[in-house]
Amino acid sequence: QLQLVESGGGLVQPGGSLRLSCAASGFTLSSYAIGWFRQAPGKEREAVSCISRTGSSTMYPDSVKGRFTISRDNAKNTVYLQMNSLKPEDTAVYYCATDQLSYCSGRARYWGQGTQVTVSS
Repeated sequence: QLQLVESGGGLVQPGGSLRLSCAASGFTLSSYAIGWFRQAPGKEREAVSCISRTGSSTMYPDSVKGRFTISRDNAKNTVYLQMNSLKPEDTAVYYCATDQLSYCSGRARYWGQGTQVTVSS
C-alpha cells in the first residue's frame, strides 16, 4: 500500500527555519515527482513546491520563492522541504503528495497525513 509520511513540523518564531521530511513506503519514491502542499484554516489548499522524478526540475509559487527549497534523497526514499525566513502566514498543515507522474502536474492522488507548522512569537 502506497503511503507518504511527513515529519518535522512544529512551532517556530518568525524568521526561523524548519525542515520537513516526506518518507515513502509501499513504493519507490524516486519513481515519481513529489509535491508539497499546505492548507491554513479557512483557506484553500496551496501548492508550495514540487520536484520532478530526477530532481532536475523544481517549482515554487511567488509566496515562498527564495525562502523554501525542495530536495530529494532517492537513496533514503525521502523528499525534504527546507523552509527559511518563516512568516506567520506560512502557518498551515503541510502535506506531501504525488500523482505518480515523473513531472510536476500540480495535482495529487496520494497524500500524507500532514504535519503542522506554526510560525508565531
